[in-house]
Amino acid sequence: MAKRGGFPGGMPGNMNNLMKQAQKMQRQMEEATKELEEKEITATAGGGAVEVTVSGKKEIKKVKLSEEVVDPDDIEMLEDLIVAATNEALRQVEEYSQQSMSKITGGLGGGFPF
Repeated sequence: MAKRGGFPGGMPGNMNNLMKQAQKMQRQMEEATKELEEKEITATAGGGAVEVTVSGKKEIKKVKLSEEVVDPDDIEMLEDLIVAATNEALRQVEEYSQQSMSKITGGLGGGFPF
């Protein structure tokens, strides 16, 4: 006759183990998030003529322009270079964030309720 109750003898210990692992993962994710928020990433455009620094919070921290790129007759080019450098910096922040979280979750992805 089969025992009732599912997993005899092992489930409570395994559940405690699972909870400990989940709590450890949560702490690691909080640490990684804090580290990311403090990180700054710099990207350039126009061969380094425009440099944009973005924080891990996706806030622009600094914009640096070379003198030769500041042409009053070609404002549009400067605008395009600023946009390109900013988008590249934001892309790098996102990539860094995904890599950091992937190390913790082992590639499981998001969607955890904790």
